[in-house]
Amino acid sequence: MTTRRKFIQLGALASVASVIKTWGKPAVKVSKPVVISTWNFGAGANVEAWKILSADGRALDAVEAGARVPEGDPKESSVGLGGLPDRDGRVTLDSCIMDEFANCGAVACLEHIVHPVSVARKVMEKTPHVFLVGEGALKFALDQGFKKEKLLTKESEKAWKEWLKTAKYKPVANIENHDTIGIVAIDTKQNLSGACTTSGMAYKMHGRVGDSPIIGAALFVDNEIGAATSTGVGEEVIRIVGSHLVVELMRQGNSPQQACELAVARIVKNQPQKSKEIQVGFLALNKNGEYGAYALQKGFTYAVYSNEIPNTIFEAKSFY
Repeated sequence: MTTRRKFIQLGALASVASVIKTWGKPAVKVSKPVVISTWNFGAGANVEAWKILSADGRALDAVEAGARVPEGDPKESSVGLGGLPDRDGRVTLDSCIMDEFANCGAVACLEHIVHPVSVARKVMEKTPHVFLVGEGALKFALDQGFKKEKLLTKESEKAWKEWLKTAKYKPVANIENHDTIGIVAIDTKQNLSGACTTSGMAYKMHGRVGDSPIIGAALFVDNEIGAATSTGVGEEVIRIVGSHLVVELMRQGNSPQQACELAVARIVKNQPQKSKEIQVGFLALNKNGEYGAYALQKGFTYAVYSNEIPNTIFEAKSFY
């Protein structure tokens, strides 16, 4: 069953009718540059990304700058500073970034660093590796000049202590309890890049890593085709290598909207019962500037910023 996409307008917008499309049809094509990102806080990320894109800057710089916004916001409990801790009370962060040349970098289970997306970029640019984790990632970050900081805020610590009273873990991700920002962009030179960053599911087992730092799962960029990102319960995205799947579906001729729908359908096919109880959403942008989004459940929102669409939040259609 499908539902009508609702939108939340952030500023003056002459008309949004043209961007609300029906099931299975190509998403709107807009002039480049374009930046799209997951959830309501994606709007704030888009503002910073747009400053770079609108000045003919590189998409890679834009997605990093955008991702840093929720990372540095102590009021956001699912990304960076202020992120809810694992069940041991430790805030561990995961992030990845990928550019138009298929260069990529990632960090996981990183503690004490506010901006893991920038550490991931350093991994990409300063090492022969793609992925650093745990203590090794922290040492690398400190060696690169990042400042060691306390990430557990008073609010997050209070929430964790309240959770300890029952210690019940149910991995639900939706607009009230999401876990990731994924952001992808295309610049005026028609180059694509993307980033994804998170503090992971609240009260997870220490050491748990979801899809967010995994290239091909939460993020994939192919500069010939497009880029995709994901949000929600990462284990299910990993099982289908979700974002890579979305890009490959676009390579086969599907629109970004169709590709996101097909990827969600794959999860439903593989996990028919579980898929009714969890949230996973995909967001995609192709080389032509077309974008699309789709989720398992209602409530997955995403933000779009282009010359035609002044930073607007939409709710994606859903399978259920």
